[in-house]
Formats: sequence, C-alpha cells, structure tokens
Amino acid sequence: MYKKKKTGAVGVGITIVILILLVFLSNTNIERLSYIENAFSTLIMPIQNGITTIKNKIAGNSTFFTDINNLKAENEELKEKNSNLEQSLRELESIKAENETLKEAMNLTEKYGEYKTVSGYVINKDISNYSSVLVINVGSKDGVEPNMTVIADKGLVGHVISVTDDTSKVQTIIDSASAVSCTISASEDSIIVKGVLDSTYLKATYIPTNANLVPNDSVETSGLGGIYPKGIHIGTIKEVVNTKNITDRYAEIEPAVDFSKLATVLVITN
Repeated sequence: MYKKKKTGAVGVGITIVILILLVFLSNTNIERLSYIENAFSTLIMPIQNGITTIKNKIAGNSTFFTDINNLKAENEELKEKNSNLEQSLRELESIKAENETLKEAMNLTEKYGEYKTVSGYVINKDISNYSSVLVINVGSKDGVEPNMTVIADKGLVGHVISVTDDTSKVQTIIDSASAVSCTISASEDSIIVKGVLDSTYLKATYIPTNANLVPNDSVETSGLGGIYPKGIHIGTIKEVVNTKNITDRYAEIEPAVDFSKLATVLVITN
C-alpha cells in the first residue's frame, strides 16, 4: 500500500514539473527561446561532430576525399600515358608505311630488272569522270622524258605526257583518251584497249571475228604503237559483250593496277 502511494506521488510530481515547463515555454519570448536553442546547440554540436568522426573512421569513410584526389591524379597520369602511346603508334604507322613503300620500290626494281628504270612516288592524283592523270616526283633531272612507259608492281600504269625538272605528269591507261595496243595472252589475238569515261574498267575493241575471248584471260601490251614495250600486264577479261554485228562486240577488262591505292611507280627510261 505504501509503495503504491509513493509511486502515485512521483507520477503527480512529474506531471506538475511538465505542466510548469509548458507554462514557462508558452510565456517565453521566441528570441529568448532561440538563444536557449543556440546555447544548447553550441554545447551539443562538438559532441555530435566527435561521434560522427569516430563513426566515419570506423566505417572507413575518412579516406573518401583522399581517394577521390588520388583517383584524379591517376586519371591525369593515365591520360598522359595514353596520349604518348597514341603518338608512338602514329609514328610506328608512319615508319611502317614508309618501309612498305621502300619495299615495294625494291620489289619493282627486281621484278623489272631487264629494263633501265627510275623509281618514283605518286604525289598527286587527278582521277575524275573525264581524265585520269598522276603526278610523280621524278622529272627531267632524273632522265625522264615524255612518252616513257610507267609501270607498277601489278602491271601497266600509263605513259609520261609532260615533265618538269623534278616532276612528271602521267596519263594512265584508264584515262578516256588512252588507247593501248594489246594481245590476249592465251590466243595472241590483237585488240585495242581503251579507257572508258566514268568507269574504272577498260574496254577491249577491234576484236578479230575469229578470236575466242574467255573470261579471266590475261591481256598484255603487244609492243606496237611506239610507246609501250611488249609483254607488260594490263589486266584480265571480265565479260565479253556480244552484239548483233560481231565486228562491234567488245570486252570489259579489269585493270591489274588499283589506281586508287597506287603509291610507287617505275619509269622505263630505255
């Protein structure tokens, strides 16, 4: 009984204290309340910050910003290394291309060792719908003259039409104004091969009526006409087009030389 009375007295006391606090707060000025709140925050915040710091250290979060700075530094270092590698790769590609060009020139000289030649590089191309002309980096100082034959690794390129001291202009066999006297290797039949306007194919005309043209037959220069030596490869027959009049039939020939990728040539000087 005594304990129950004591507990009831404590509850009444707590209730009275709460009521007094409520009355005090309701009658307290807002500015004074803010002052009390600020003072309370001043006392509590350092404790709270300390607890947060300890918590972060335990969780490993204290190294977060340090890790970000390290990552930024590593990223910049990797960017610089990547730039250096790209530069080295470009230099290696340039060296590789130069070596390939030199190798091609050496192979050309060996392949056409029977001729006296001057090697040159294509420095300009004017391949349009109406003409196909190249400019090479050898000229009269190198012994090059008009009407000299120009060849590449795969076959005939064309002939020189004009020269300066250091350069030469070459009319290619795919130029629409070009005409070359040729023979079909398998049958020795004579034909005329011309460039075709707006086409990379050649056209074989003046085909003998008794000639038997077969796709994939090889075509080479005949040696007639005073410009091209005999036996230089021109290309291969791709299609024979028959007409009502057999004398008008013609054949399409795929050039052996890929003029879009041509870089190295030889000029036959003898």
